[in-house]
Amino acid sequence: AAISLPAPVSAAPPLPAGVDLEVPGLARYVTENRRFYRIDTALVVPQVDPETWRLRIHGRVRNPVTLSFADLLARPMVERYVTLACVSNEVGGDLIGNARWLGVPIRELLDEVQPLDGADQVVGRSVDGWTCGTPTSVLRDGRDALLAVGMNGEPLPVAHGFPARMVVPGLYGYVSACKWITELELTSFADFDAYWVPRGWSAEGPVKTQSRIDTPRPRNRPAAGPVTVAGVAWAQHRGVRRVEVRVDGGPWQEAELAPTASVDTWVQWSWRWEATPGEHTLQVRATDSTGETQTGQRQDVAPDGATGWHSVTLTVE
Repeated sequence: AAISLPAPVSAAPPLPAGVDLEVPGLARYVTENRRFYRIDTALVVPQVDPETWRLRIHGRVRNPVTLSFADLLARPMVERYVTLACVSNEVGGDLIGNARWLGVPIRELLDEVQPLDGADQVVGRSVDGWTCGTPTSVLRDGRDALLAVGMNGEPLPVAHGFPARMVVPGLYGYVSACKWITELELTSFADFDAYWVPRGWSAEGPVKTQSRIDTPRPRNRPAAGPVTVAGVAWAQHRGVRRVEVRVDGGPWQEAELAPTASVDTWVQWSWRWEATPGEHTLQVRATDSTGETQTGQRQDVAPDGATGWHSVTLTVE
């Protein structure tokens, strides 16, 4: 409560008009902090005193450093909208959210410590010992990977990693989103397996292109006639080019996309359906900016994220 966040030297882009379609039942473009999903291994949420907190950046580097929270807040901050997703999010699930993050670019920190040749993994370590392994190349390729201290204009909530956490567009959280972070260790994938890897999950976890129907839901019983079908789609750091919907296995129909703040966030979509009485099944699929359309083949969340088309079966009266 005593934390005062600095103003960013590079503010988040203004949200374009129409970024929220204002359709009842559709997830808001920006997820409130209190509604943002939380997935971690902490049975008790760590309580970290910012006065004594330190971030140690070490390992296979030329210039190891240790930063206090005051040191971190004194550095130039940037603010960006980034959508985070959990690898354990089922098709159609809600373990995903979009927020406005304030933080220090991790790329700048790595440039200062100068990773040595072969240091292809950055291990984020939490105060409780949890680890995640992120490709060094991803953290240095120009994307807005942040050591975040703010979330939606407020200091980072305790449950979401206060005083600092990692936010990396385009990677699932288990390989990138270390909360309550206290170390960044430069190492290699050949030399170290982070927490989830020995437990059967992939060492690298790029986010897969996915889409979801938010409305109508199976419990809804819309009247025959025009029905707005709407949801969200995401392909962080690639962006969504197209979303399509089909009814009862028929031809795919292109939905209308709302504008977005960047390719690092999800996008809302909507489609007008002339519904007829009876039971119907709606399906959705998305295509990212590379032209790759999400597969309809169902795959479990393990080892690197679920695949398949989200479908909703409902009765039209």
